[in-house]
Amino acid sequence: MPIESVYPALEPLLPLVRKPVQYVGGEVNSTVKEWDEADVRWALLYPDAYEVGLPNQGIAILYEVLNEQPGVLAERTYSVWSDMERLMRDHGVPQFTVDAHRPVAAFDLLGVSFSTELGYTNLLSALDLAGIPIFSSERTVAHPVVIAGGHAVFNPEPIADFLDAVVLGDGEEAVLMVCERVRAWKRDGRPGGRDGLLASLAATGSVYVPRFYDVRYLPDGRIEAVAPNRPGVPASVRKHTLLDLDAWPYPRAPVVPVAETVHERYSVEIFRGCTRGCRFCQAGMITRPVRERSITTIGKMVESGVAATGFTEVGLLSLSSADHSEINEIAVDLADCYEGTNTGLSLPSTRVDAFNVTLANELSRNGRRSGLTFAPEGGSDRMRKVINKMVREEDLIRTVTTAYSSGWRQVKLYFMCGLPTETDDDVLAIADLARKVIAAGRAATGRRDIRCTVSIGGFVPKPHTPFQWAAQCPPEVVDARLRALGSALRADRAYGKSIGYRYHDGSPSLIEGLLSRGDRRVAGVILAAWQDGARFDGWSEYFSFDRWVAAAERALAGQPVSLHWYTTRERDYGEVLPWEHLDSGLDREWLWQDWRSAVAPAGAGEVEDCRWTPCYECGVCPAMGTEIQTGPTGERLGGRLDSADREDRRLLPVLANGGR
Repeated sequence: MPIESVYPALEPLLPLVRKPVQYVGGEVNSTVKEWDEADVRWALLYPDAYEVGLPNQGIAILYEVLNEQPGVLAERTYSVWSDMERLMRDHGVPQFTVDAHRPVAAFDLLGVSFSTELGYTNLLSALDLAGIPIFSSERTVAHPVVIAGGHAVFNPEPIADFLDAVVLGDGEEAVLMVCERVRAWKRDGRPGGRDGLLASLAATGSVYVPRFYDVRYLPDGRIEAVAPNRPGVPASVRKHTLLDLDAWPYPRAPVVPVAETVHERYSVEIFRGCTRGCRFCQAGMITRPVRERSITTIGKMVESGVAATGFTEVGLLSLSSADHSEINEIAVDLADCYEGTNTGLSLPSTRVDAFNVTLANELSRNGRRSGLTFAPEGGSDRMRKVINKMVREEDLIRTVTTAYSSGWRQVKLYFMCGLPTETDDDVLAIADLARKVIAAGRAATGRRDIRCTVSIGGFVPKPHTPFQWAAQCPPEVVDARLRALGSALRADRAYGKSIGYRYHDGSPSLIEGLLSRGDRRVAGVILAAWQDGARFDGWSEYFSFDRWVAAAERALAGQPVSLHWYTTRERDYGEVLPWEHLDSGLDREWLWQDWRSAVAPAGAGEVEDCRWTPCYECGVCPAMGTEIQTGPTGERLGGRLDSADREDRRLLPVLANGGR
């Protein structure tokens, strides 16, 4: 039976809100399928605004993968801004998809992709607007299965009470497996009701169903154990790892936004995973091992993606794009293919020690220079050894000199504040480093218009990293160091106007720390904050530290835990961590030894990249049955486009924007 669109009720509200076009849909490459022709129906939620969620690579991939399947339907939904939320509540308009404006509650599954823990309250808003009970225990067979994925749910315990299921790791194959389980369950008459479907998913060993696990606590607040509470449920749940990226060349034709978004480019993931071993980096640890996409597949994806979207920027994505074994060949060949067109290349993620003259030349071949961001992370060589970011000061100076000499006039340097063992001097060293960067640029170019922006945020210890045991730096210490750094950057008038300074204070980082390393008791804090108005906590203009502190005090009253117990307390080896029953493949002993090496009194030890050195026995490859997959392949892309093709490329952006 068809599901009616809510658009007739929504349309009168659009003139009353900011940016109404984000709720309209109808984008190029969006997909609307007939409801009755599908037997498995997904609503895909990115719990942030349209402008942030539409470019999200994970949602874009799953949207295409699912909609390519016969009998499967997938539509997108995003968090609505507060003005629209108020009107929807006043007029009884439920959470809807932007593709066909169908009510989210009508779908079989609500898939939620979390890139950051600060999106948790937006999940509660979407559930409540949809008419789906916030607590999983209150849902019936009539409600969608709420299933989460993304980096921020490698510890889903703080939102376990709100989720039905969690998928760790790569989603492409996982969502198809879920589709088959849902299809079989519906075909067989929904045996066992909602729990029957969840039990079927849990039995795979790769879908985590929180309600099938009990958590026992010690009197001092620590966890005693996490154990299954029913037969057929595994003691631990493993992550998914996609082993052949060439076999999954997605997204082929991503949705072209109708409203302004944070990224407007065709993005191709050139490899997945990272083994550089930065001790703070959860993304690098949980996505191991490295799996490269071949140069020929990358070329085909870019050709079809640009043709399908009209985007004039191609982003070569990964955690460290310049580490691809054939990055120079990729950059040269793509620049050759698109020479004379308005299509340019960008590397959104570039390591200081991997950037070179070839990349600099090819990224600026067509006269376009996208921003260059480098991330030394720590201000001093000592601090970079602690975090295993093996970038020396001379590496940075050499790299920025290359960039400035190749025509760039501005670079951005990203750092963290509040790292383990950090001192005031480590942070103040950033000011000296920034001045040396400006001096190197002026010397290389003979120009005075060289600029450098220092961007710095508070460090948050993350699960599944060597720093998962670390005490988080108190926000007042972080803020004092950030103020001192700002003063140091402004102190030298010869450089002060050439150095920009952007920072995030320590308060949001503390709440992110609570949500990152919390357990199920933190659900009460999230609920209390949301009930008090918390929304869009990743946006500084909406975030309220006082609201979260008050919520923690109310929700955790009478318990042996507190906001600071979860954040600024160092853990010891014997403590059971909330996420230890969720297997990222990393060996716990290896993580612990790397943590101890980082804070060794004699100085931090360094761990090389196992792509180019012997195995360091992190545990991922044997535990997950995977292996590092890198080139070089020796292949190359074809030559330049002919004149007719170039003219087509020039017209595509115009056509994609309705001829304007």
